[in-house]
Amino acid sequence: MPSRLLLLLSIAFLASACATRPPQDQDNICRIFAEQPRWYDYARASEQRWGTPIAIQMSFVQQESSFQARARPERRRHLGIIPGRRPSSARGYAQAQDPAWSDYQQATGNRRARRSNMADALDFIGWYNDVSHRRLGLAKNDAYNLYLAYHEGHTGYQRGAWRNNRQLQSIASRVDARALSYQRQLNGCEQKFRCRRWYQVRPFCR
Repeated sequence: MPSRLLLLLSIAFLASACATRPPQDQDNICRIFAEQPRWYDYARASEQRWGTPIAIQMSFVQQESSFQARARPERRRHLGIIPGRRPSSARGYAQAQDPAWSDYQQATGNRRARRSNMADALDFIGWYNDVSHRRLGLAKNDAYNLYLAYHEGHTGYQRGAWRNNRQLQSIASRVDARALSYQRQLNGCEQKFRCRRWYQVRPFCR
């Protein structure tokens, strides 16, 4: 009996590990959603709630964590070998830091939200960009500036230090380009994910 229980636990562990494995082709949003169709549902729910397009949300996640649920910044190393502290508290799909995550939980009342949960991570991105829109006047389809505000924080964006940071500008441009590419791809396959359940009948599902 104990051996059978151990076997079942092992199977469950492997199944959960496979469920969170990063997509193989991260340059194609249609293939990403084909591997993880629930991610489409989560991204669409966030878009409907907060207004950030699906393609921009997913481009943020790819840049921040490469779709790794438990991603964290690498530890600094002393003398090249001794592991030290991590440079920030960022973790999870969205690489949200502790203060911002706490603000999100308080603002939404979602105290049980986890950064390793894609639904929560995408909702966080939508919420954060909504705050950027309200505080900074950034358009919700402006992936470039939204990402700068996401990376620098709202106060940091207002201060404008990013204007002298060419590396960060390059990353923001990459996020923007990927979001545009994702959107072009999504235009050709979104209906398949939106209408994939037995009770959803085209053209009435939306």
